[in-house]
Amino acid sequence: MCLGVPAKIVEVGDDVHQLAYAEVSGVKRAVNISMVCEGDPSELLDKWVLIHVGFAMSILDEQEAQDTLDALQHVYGVTLEEADDAIR
Repeated sequence: MCLGVPAKIVEVGDDVHQLAYAEVSGVKRAVNISMVCEGDPSELLDKWVLIHVGFAMSILDEQEAQDTLDALQHVYGVTLEEADDAIR
């Protein structure tokens, strides 16, 4: 099953070609932001994104991110730790 997991961007590099770091359940993972970065990468700090196989696929608002995390936990029985494993 393919899974997109909401994560918050907590670190970025100087340009779009450098990996950023997104946090899921307290764990930071390197992610590629080239698909969602339209300007200065620093504009993505503290934004929620949907991560799939190490790529930020879209930007989410915080409520949508939380609703998605809640749905993953409730409907599919996916813990936040398992969700974190899915974005590696």
